[in-house]
Amino acid sequence: MPLAFFLDQCVPASPGRRLQDAGYTIFRLADYMAINSPDRAVIAKAQELDAILVSLNGDFADIVAYPPAQYGGIIALQVRNHPEALPKLLSRLIGYLEANKDRDIHRGKLILVEPHRIRIRR
Repeated sequence: MPLAFFLDQCVPASPGRRLQDAGYTIFRLADYMAINSPDRAVIAKAQELDAILVSLNGDFADIVAYPPAQYGGIIALQVRNHPEALPKLLSRLIGYLEANKDRDIHRGKLILVEPHRIRIRR
């Protein structure tokens, strides 16, 4: 199954464009629900769409609140108040996705994307 991504409301337009340009399917939160929807509703919508949630919201990187094994995949973009790092971070993410195209690889995982590395939590 091809990869699809559900972009949280906090994700700027550029990551969505980069992912679309790389050939991936993108769903934007604002097209499906109110932008102030609670986090639980956001991740439930990603599950419903069988899409990997992409967020800048640090809450989704909390494995106690959102145990990765219970979800179809979460990508936490670790910008940390440095938006200038976003292009490098996206290049790293797209390279990782190109090497890991199978949808099932991402199920049950939290993928923490930083400009200099990618960490995977289960």
